[in-house]
Amino acid sequence: MKKILLLIFLFGFSYWMNAQYIEPEKSVKEAEKKKQSEIITLPKSKFDSVVAKNMLAIGKSKITGVAFTRARESKNFNMKTGNKVNANQMKITLYPVTPYFQEFYKLYKDKTKHNPKKNMFVEMERDAYRYRLEAITNSDGEFTFPDMKPGKYYMFGVLDYVTTYNSHQYTGSGYDGYGRIDYYSPYSYQKNDSELLELFVEIKQDGEILKVKLK
Repeated sequence: MKKILLLIFLFGFSYWMNAQYIEPEKSVKEAEKKKQSEIITLPKSKFDSVVAKNMLAIGKSKITGVAFTRARESKNFNMKTGNKVNANQMKITLYPVTPYFQEFYKLYKDKTKHNPKKNMFVEMERDAYRYRLEAITNSDGEFTFPDMKPGKYYMFGVLDYVTTYNSHQYTGSGYDGYGRIDYYSPYSYQKNDSELLELFVEIKQDGEILKVKLK
C-alpha cells in the first residue's frame, strides 16, 4: 500500500513538474531579426560638429528654471488641474538647435516617421547625440545650465510620477418605504504616469540670465 501511495505521489509530482513552462529567452538571431525589422529614419542634413561645439562652448550666460507638471484630476475629466508635481531628481538634456537638429525634430514629431507601435523610429547620428549638456533637478524641480553662449537650445526631460484618483465604489443596496437605495463609499487608487517635458529657449545676449519653466 505504501509503495502504491509513493508511486502516486511521484507520478503527481512528476506531472506537476512537467506542466511548468518556462518562456525561453530570445536567441541572438531572433533579436537581430527584430532589429532588422525596425524602420530607422535619419536626417538627410549633414551634421556639423564644429557648429554644435561652438554653440556649447563656455559663455557668460545662464539658464535657470523649474521643471514640473500638474496632476490629473478625474473630477475635471482627467485634465491637469491638480496639485503641482515637481520634477525631483530628473535628468534634463539640452541640445543646441542646429540645422541638423531642426530637421531631426521635425521628423521625430512626424507620426509617419516616428511611431514605436509600428516599429518606426527617428534617430540622430551618434556624433550628433554626443553634443549635448545635462542637468539634474533638485527636490523642488529647480535646475541650472551655467556658462552658456547666446543661441537657441532645446531641452527635455521625462517626469515619472504617481497620480491619486478619488472615486466612489458601490457597496450594496437596501430598501425603505420609498424603494431601493444604492450605497456608495469613497475610495482612492493610484496610477503611474510618465510625461515628456520639453521646451525651446533662446539666449539673446551674452551675460543674460534666462529663467524658464519646463512643463
